Amino acid sequence: MALKFSSAIRTAMLDPITTNVGTTAKLRIYSGSRPANVAAAITGTLLAELTCNATFAPAASGGVLTLNSITSDSSADATGTATHFRLWNSAGSTAMIDGDVGTSGSDLNLNTVSIVAAATVSVTSFTITAPNA
Repeated sequence: MALKFSSAIRTAMLDPITTNVGTTAKLRIYSGSRPANVAAAITGTLLAELTCNATFAPAASGGVLTLNSITSDSSADATGTATHFRLWNSAGSTAMIDGDVGTSGSDLNLNTVSIVAAATVSVTSFTITAPNA
């Protein structure tokens, strides 16, 4: 059996993310296999690094944290197929969250997973939903 949480608890689970990532968190997109967990060494090639808004997100609502605007990477680092991302704190030194990248149904959805070196990489929206089985 899985636990089920009220919307208030799910929302309260998300708000500390904003505090922990700090201002201007780094969203790095990689190729290759996703690491087993957020503490594992990163794998693959860094394709792009985007900077999150100085105010990461407003307060969560209904178990969903909706990030404020994310600054595009105007010159991607490398060419490759985006497969996973890792969200780092503002210093870019502490891994906070990682997930899969795709064009739909993934943790982070892009309009294309084909990244080209020196091209612009953008995220138009990013939400984090608290789990509730």
